Amino acid sequence: MIRGIESRKKRYVEVDVTIDVNGKYIPRAITWDDEQKYEIDKVLDVRQAASLKVGGNGVRYFVRVGETETFLFQENPRWFVEEKVFEPYQEYDDYGNYGKR
Repeated sequence: MIRGIESRKKRYVEVDVTIDVNGKYIPRAITWDDEQKYEIDKVLDVRQAASLKVGGNGVRYFVRVGETETFLFQENPRWFVEEKVFEPYQEYDDYGNYGKR
């Protein structure tokens, strides 16, 4: 049985943001649909960029959440991440084909 990342999809998320006196956005936490909140430990980079994996254009924040580094995109007025979509477990036959034996 094999399981891996099949693709990624655009996942819109709620983001807690601080706006400084110069109007600069500083993301502080990401909240998923299930109300799970992930604190952003550090913003490592900010630049205008496109998401080549899921489409979209805006401001790309390279952030650290715990030990994970990931991209967070601000596509006014919304925020999104490139969510990993895992393929289901697959069984292979003796010839490398998907399916049940």
